[in-house]
Amino acid sequence: MADRARAVTIADVAARAGVSQASVSRVLNGKASVDPDIVRQVRRAIADLGYAPSMAARSLVHGRNQTVAMIVPDLENPLFQGILKGVSVAAAADGYRVLVADTVERVDEEEATALEARQRCDAVVLCAPRLPDDRLRRLVERIGPVVVVNRQFDAPGVPLVGVDYARGIRDVVDHLRALGHRDLAYLAGPESSQSNADRLRGIAEAQRDDAGLRVRILPCGSRLDDGFAAAEAVEAARRDGATAVVAFNDLVALGLLTRLRRLGVDVPGDLSIAGFDDIPMAAFSTPALTTLSVPRAELGAQVWGRLRALIAGEQADHAVSFRPRLEARESTAAPRHGREPQTTGEAR
Repeated sequence: MADRARAVTIADVAARAGVSQASVSRVLNGKASVDPDIVRQVRRAIADLGYAPSMAARSLVHGRNQTVAMIVPDLENPLFQGILKGVSVAAAADGYRVLVADTVERVDEEEATALEARQRCDAVVLCAPRLPDDRLRRLVERIGPVVVVNRQFDAPGVPLVGVDYARGIRDVVDHLRALGHRDLAYLAGPESSQSNADRLRGIAEAQRDDAGLRVRILPCGSRLDDGFAAAEAVEAARRDGATAVVAFNDLVALGLLTRLRRLGVDVPGDLSIAGFDDIPMAAFSTPALTTLSVPRAELGAQVWGRLRALIAGEQADHAVSFRPRLEARESTAAPRHGREPQTTGEAR
């Protein structure tokens, strides 16, 4: 049996480039003091030889393993998937890998999961953490470098990247008001969700600005089956005069659409429905879902930029909050006035 080909070493790269091994090491470590001509020679040699630095060796030298962890409450949610992809693509360009852990909406597992992840990785991204503020502050002090996504709280040195959910909800409420809706229902997200609290704040602001606007708050959740299960409560609200529904997110809205279709409720003829996040399937539902678009990949890239700075011992950029963009589609329309509520039943 032929011997396995010998792995290319840093000495091979140095010989090929005609420089010292120390120069190659400085190039690999991104030292700014290296002559640009030497950098080009070394990179050419690396490409020619197919050299790949040993991750284990780099970890021993730098105390890092070029891996970061991202903790999410629900990986089934396409919003978190999109943010993860944005972080992963940006991190890969800097030679980092991203590992993900799903706490399945279990608040009590967030601390243990984040602490264990930090022991194995160089840094942590906490995406939409559900922990109370006091516990979250104590946690970020223990696991830095850390970036927090979709959560507003005061923690010096911890960058925050997120979405202006309050402004987004106000925009979709304004859209429905412009169509003529005065009686709305909001399908609320998880009680522990900061973004749900932000949405509720946006609704309260809209009602303060328009005393004649009614918004019923209906308990729901964040998943497809939560929206599906909420259909009876929504139908009761419709019979009582509600003409439009704003869902916590697109998954809830899509689950609701499915159930209402089986109940024989016409959307948007009998009831307008709007979601939040603009996940990929929103534009392909029947009818196409009106929603608020969140720049998931860009949000992820912003997260990585701040985390990379913290890992390097630098000061991270200021907090950033994206304003969602309204995508008005077929699921919202002017309400039908002057008609009796329809009697509905299961579609046969």
